[in-house]
Amino acid sequence: MKYSIGVDLGATNIKIVAVDASGHVLAQIREATGDIGGGSQDPDTLPSWAGKVKSLVVQLESDGGASASSIGIAAPGLAARDNRSIVRMPGRLAGLEGFDWTDFLKRPEMVPVLNDAHAALVGEHWIGAAREFTEAILLTLGTGIGGALLIHGELYQGVRARAGHLGHITLDSSGPPDIIGIPGSLEEAFGECTLQLRSHGKYQSTRQLVEDYRSGKPDAASIWLESVRQLACAIAALINVLDPQAVIIGGGIARSGASLFDPLNCFLEQMEWCVAGDRVKLLAATLGDLSGAIGAARFAMKT
Repeated sequence: MKYSIGVDLGATNIKIVAVDASGHVLAQIREATGDIGGGSQDPDTLPSWAGKVKSLVVQLESDGGASASSIGIAAPGLAARDNRSIVRMPGRLAGLEGFDWTDFLKRPEMVPVLNDAHAALVGEHWIGAAREFTEAILLTLGTGIGGALLIHGELYQGVRARAGHLGHITLDSSGPPDIIGIPGSLEEAFGECTLQLRSHGKYQSTRQLVEDYRSGKPDAASIWLESVRQLACAIAALINVLDPQAVIIGGGIARSGASLFDPLNCFLEQMEWCVAGDRVKLLAATLGDLSGAIGAARFAMKT
């Protein structure tokens, strides 16, 4: 059977899937990445995660009884214009920048590389929450805030493949700079990476914050609802820029369910510039943590 392999390489976990041309997941493997934020920067030293990815690809192909027709990689950071590598990823996965997967895996065809949020949107558009749309925004909510744009039914990467990095839009021009230097960004306002600072040391985990919000604790409600309001401000602004059919919300924090979507919808009812009451659809992603791997496989099929 003809199939493709998609790999989602994260700082914590590697997810890898085998997918056929209809979008059926034939097999999946999860393994800890083992990245601790440091590691050797020596270009002659193979990063441990690279060897793990290679062995998992070999395992899937062996189990499938045939070589994959294509392989795609999803990873954090800024992809190169030619989608052969990640060109910028500060602070994590040492050795990822400039790593050429086509050469490393010794494939006759190109192994395309996408930003992980971009790959997630490709997956959601193929067989997930965005499959009925041609114009959509994806936001992935987690430690940081990822994003991606679907325009005319295709992933839009822009001139330098950095389009859709929506976590790095400014909400407060007087705010502190984020990891790429943008002041008062959405990532600073909502990402778990700043929760301890935003909560004045009360919370390190969004999961605990949401649990306390559900329990009716006033401090938790104040912190959580202000964070959601900031997210709504960003979404309303993005809607005005792009006028999409839908906004898809994914990532770990999206699993908060009604605790996120109910107040988010309430804020958007106040902020969204609607025409005759026609609001943009706000939907949860449906592919879970496999969206990036599935999207990477799909992108490879089409490359």
